[in-house]
Amino acid sequence: MTPRFDLIGIVTSDLAASLAFYRQLGLDIPADADTQPHVECTVPSGVRIAWDTEETVRSFDPIRPAPPRGAGRIGLAFLCDSPAEVDKLYGELTGAGYEGHHAPWNAAWGQRYAVVLDPDGNGVDLFAPLG
Repeated sequence: MTPRFDLIGIVTSDLAASLAFYRQLGLDIPADADTQPHVECTVPSGVRIAWDTEETVRSFDPIRPAPPRGAGRIGLAFLCDSPAEVDKLYGELTGAGYEGHHAPWNAAWGQRYAVVLDPDGNGVDLFAPLG
C-alpha cells in the first residue's frame, strides 16, 4: 500500500478561537466541538483537518515542549471563487478582528492573493485566479 496524504494537524493555544476562525472560512465544525480536546473535520476534497490543544499534545507526549507560536508552524490556503471574493473574505475576517498579514494584491503568478493570521499566528492564504 502506498501512503496517502490524509490530515493536516493544528496545535492551538485557544481551541474555541481557532475553530471560530476556521468556521468563518466555511469549514463545517460542530458548535459543541469548542470544548473537546481533539477536533476533526473533513473538507470536500476528503482531506481532514484536526485541532489539538497544547495541553492535549503534552498529555500524550509529556516531554515535548509547547509548540512555538507565530508564523511558520503551518500554512493553509483557501481557494475562492473570484478575485472579488478574496477581497470580501479578507475584509470580513479582518473586520471580525483577525489580523491581516497581507492585504489583497494581484500576484505576479496570476492570482488575487491575501494572507490573514489565525488566532495562533498561522498564515492562511486566500486566493483566486485573476482571469
